[in-house]
Amino acid sequence: MREPETRSAAKPAAQDPFGGLTTREAAERLSEYGPNSVARGARTPLWARVVAQLRDPLVLVLLGAAVLTALTGDFADTAVILLVVTVNTVVGVIQEVRADKAVTALSDLSAPTVRVRRDGGETEIPSADVVPGDVVLLEEGDIVPADADLLDASALLVDESTVTGESVPVDKTAPATAAGSGAKPDRPDPAGRLQAGTVVARGRGVGLVTATGAASTLGRIAALMTGRPGPTPLQRRLAQLGRVLAAVVIALCVVVFVLGLLRGRPVEEMAVTAISLAVAAVPESLPAVVTLGLALGARRMAARRAIVRNLPAVETLGSVTVLATDKTGTLTEGRMVAQRLWTPYGTADLSGTGYAPIGEVLVDGRRADTRDAHLRELLTAAALCNDAALVPPAAEAPDASWTTLGDPTEAALLTAAAKLGLDRDDLRAEHPRVAEAPFDSARKRMTTVHRDRAGRIRAVLKGAPEVVLAPEFVEGTAELLASARDAADRLAAQGHRVLAVATRNLDAVPARAEDVENTMSLLGLVAISDPPKPSARETVRACRSAGITAVMITGDHPATARAIASRLGIADDDAEVLTGAELPDAAPSQVVATRVFARTTPEQKLEIIQAWRADGAVTAMNGDGVNDGPALRQADIGVAMGRRGTEVARQAADLVLADDEIGTVVAAVEEGRRVYTNIRRFLLYGLAGGAAEIAVMLLGPAFGLAVPLVAAQILWINLLTHGLTGVALGAEPTEPHSMRRPPRPPGQSILGDGLWQRILVLGAVVTAVTLAVGTWADHDQRPWQSMLFITLLFAQLGIVMGLRDRPLTRDNPSLPAAVLGSVALGLLALYVPVLQELLKTEALNTTELATTLLGAVTGFAAARTQRRLRATTR
Repeated sequence: MREPETRSAAKPAAQDPFGGLTTREAAERLSEYGPNSVARGARTPLWARVVAQLRDPLVLVLLGAAVLTALTGDFADTAVILLVVTVNTVVGVIQEVRADKAVTALSDLSAPTVRVRRDGGETEIPSADVVPGDVVLLEEGDIVPADADLLDASALLVDESTVTGESVPVDKTAPATAAGSGAKPDRPDPAGRLQAGTVVARGRGVGLVTATGAASTLGRIAALMTGRPGPTPLQRRLAQLGRVLAAVVIALCVVVFVLGLLRGRPVEEMAVTAISLAVAAVPESLPAVVTLGLALGARRMAARRAIVRNLPAVETLGSVTVLATDKTGTLTEGRMVAQRLWTPYGTADLSGTGYAPIGEVLVDGRRADTRDAHLRELLTAAALCNDAALVPPAAEAPDASWTTLGDPTEAALLTAAAKLGLDRDDLRAEHPRVAEAPFDSARKRMTTVHRDRAGRIRAVLKGAPEVVLAPEFVEGTAELLASARDAADRLAAQGHRVLAVATRNLDAVPARAEDVENTMSLLGLVAISDPPKPSARETVRACRSAGITAVMITGDHPATARAIASRLGIADDDAEVLTGAELPDAAPSQVVATRVFARTTPEQKLEIIQAWRADGAVTAMNGDGVNDGPALRQADIGVAMGRRGTEVARQAADLVLADDEIGTVVAAVEEGRRVYTNIRRFLLYGLAGGAAEIAVMLLGPAFGLAVPLVAAQILWINLLTHGLTGVALGAEPTEPHSMRRPPRPPGQSILGDGLWQRILVLGAVVTAVTLAVGTWADHDQRPWQSMLFITLLFAQLGIVMGLRDRPLTRDNPSLPAAVLGSVALGLLALYVPVLQELLKTEALNTTELATTLLGAVTGFAAARTQRRLRATTR
């Protein structure tokens, strides 16, 4: 089969291009170019996915710990470790399988069937059978099945928002050479080119297919989505920690074993002790803490309408330094709304969002109605020179949004008229249309002729101000036309799409509506835009407060992009806007310094994200269209809209916003920071305790304590501190002011920002108090080993309570419950005969037990003091 990039080289049949292919020609081309579908990569076998999960350094350390605990006969600990590894592996494999659906979702954008001309007649075929050279017939509502050049078009309007990001449907016209001479131009104008996956919003067209499958627009986007994103920041940090712990464990085993032999201890005893200490040094509950923290975070996010598709994405949000977002439907409503009216007699503002006829027309704060003649005339004309319709929600779904049929810009005019009290159906019944000249991109205007019940005839002209406000169309003084042009320029600079409306009374119905497009009276201007969501500006402000840089990447017009970015606080009014045409020549430093990108392609959105990542940023990409898919997949975290978003965007994303509110991202970022804080809190607790256990074993003999702890006692402490207590620590609530701090540096170690120093300090405190109690008990001929054992346990449990933001908070009651349970199990080890024999412990009297509480008090005080000192230095 020929390579995909050659598919666009096909030429139409030698005969009239409108005639299409023969069945034989189509079969030959289908064999040559392959089906018109997105190629799917080979599936990764299940065993390969499992092996990839088990190769993680921390998992390898845990597997080593499982072997060591099995060698010591501690099969309970072995089972716990293996369970943790199994759960994490299963979760990771499930996430990978879900992520692989991103490319397959592109097939949902292909039309199941399409009408083509074959053998001189029309026929319907599966879209997969479309080949280059086919002539396809398109009508309103059809999905364009492949890339094509227009041969003929009538009032054709195509919604390209999912592919290009353009918020307004695009007028399409057939090149004159194609329609007139039958020859296809070598480089058709964009207005005459159709892209696969777009939707016909209005009119009809005939297209000559130029590219299918992998060479089509959807195929090229699919190719951009085949690369697998790298590990998340948390995964990179945990992998680094795993390598460090592996080295520590190996070194520890050797050091303890050799020192024991030098002191004359039996080889078997020192082997068991060394293995036990190695297990103590490994926080085997860390994967469970991570998984629980991420799962609880995902659950909390779901309650706030954010659905997590990839668990590590929960923490990644807390690391984000750059939030790149699409404009249409993400920062904006995704629905066109008339927001301002201008007439030669004054201006008016309109309230309300969406297409629902709910809102007001306000003149100087006063609500206007149909008694305001100038506004009534303007909006009546705009509603008559109009082919759209408003569709109310179905009776069974009264809470759904109003939708439209036809051009969204024209629908916005109908909504504006309804807000003034004008009904579209009544207007059309009173002023039926008797002639028309449809809008197209060449004329940039539309004219309709109407006859009222009294027999009066009037023409209405609507179009681009630069066309309508010309003397050959509208009559009026030079001052009037200049004032109208100035108003149109101001509104356009604010990001509005501006339409000028004019009218003229006639004596008779013209033969052609175009013939009456002169000596018209200007009624006014209507400024229409896709307004920002109410939550968008607050979201940008919250991001800035949290040290996150907001960037807009859109396929829309540069002026529109700049205006929206300015209104939301993303950039200043005079900020540089980098367009897709300028991007290839831009230096990487210019790219990362820019806050607004316009007229970008899917490939360029991906390049922008990669430029930020190469600069060391942790990126989140927010979007809803097919054109956002590659960037969503390659960003550190992809965030897609749930309602408005395409299936491609949802499948490529790690997080789906069920309510389509970008403000939900801020809540998700806060949740991500909570998860990461709790992971670091557990590491501080777990590694400080492990360091103390090691130090006690190494330093004990210097204080006359030959073997401070037996292997079983070490494993028992490890089970109680790293088990339920450690896991419960992962559910601690959010720290105060977490969203007023900058994100963590992307390259920072998980033990960075002073954490390893804090681990050493707490470990030293626990070591000191434990050895102090043990030495005193030995000197006073008390059961020193049992007292040392329980003091070490109490000290670590004191630390875990001291690490809480608010020790007496009722949030996360599982932590104090787990601590009480660990205390109870520790005491049982002292007083239950079976455990006494297993752990080599003795019962303590009241004085001895009270002395061991010094460990809990010291551990708690050390943790609280450390937190206060850290708070004062921030």
